[in-house]
Amino acid sequence: MSFKGSVIWITGASSGIGAALARALAADGPKLVLSGRQVDALRRVAQQTGLPGEDVMILPFDITDADARAATVDQMQTRFGRIDLLVNNAGISQRARVLDTEMDTLRTLMEVDFFAQVALTRAVLPLMLAQGGGHVAVTASVSGKLGSQGRAGYCAAKHALMGWFDALRAEHARDRIRVTTIVPGYIDTPIAYAALTGDGSAHAKPSKGNARGMDVDACAQRIAQGLRRRRREIAVGKGLEMHALWLKRWFPGLLFRLVERLPG
Repeated sequence: MSFKGSVIWITGASSGIGAALARALAADGPKLVLSGRQVDALRRVAQQTGLPGEDVMILPFDITDADARAATVDQMQTRFGRIDLLVNNAGISQRARVLDTEMDTLRTLMEVDFFAQVALTRAVLPLMLAQGGGHVAVTASVSGKLGSQGRAGYCAAKHALMGWFDALRAEHARDRIRVTTIVPGYIDTPIAYAALTGDGSAHAKPSKGNARGMDVDACAQRIAQGLRRRRREIAVGKGLEMHALWLKRWFPGLLFRLVERLPG
């Protein structure tokens, strides 16, 4: 399936997977809505897509701001009249152990990585139902399938995403609402720099895991292909962490022991 002429809204589109996915899906000739908080970065991504200006809408907003979410949904609908694919890609990571992580930091992680994604999806869902169908995707993580040291809050939020969107898929399967959960491993993006430390400040350091991860454009091409094929789940990555997905299913005890030995 091609997304030619479809209206695609990507959040977290100013960098990383979101920006790369905008470039990858632009090859189909869709109408793109690009959201994030960095306007200049969104403009650069819009130019990189190669799409004509009338087919790209830059819609900056803070995804945790309820009023801004409602306003952006209205603006998107006014501009294009429909929404065929929503890619919930905004999010933030974490680098802090359990006892070093303040409760306010945990609440921030849940607000950004879970509640904001759910709220935007709920705001868009009535539009999709009214138009007779649509497709919702969310960027979860391998951390949404297993727990790892130094990322307890992030893992909790991503586990919650997996459960909520799986339930959404089941509830609206007969309404022609397709739901895709994207499960990346380590991808070479700057996500670690903005990751939260225990007190909520930015980690501001590179990640060895991400640096050795899959090239972000190769990752986006895999995701784009999975979305075109309407896959329910897209696991993407190249590192040893990808083996954890089947180890968790078939040999959970072995996986738990391996994770316990990894550095935090």
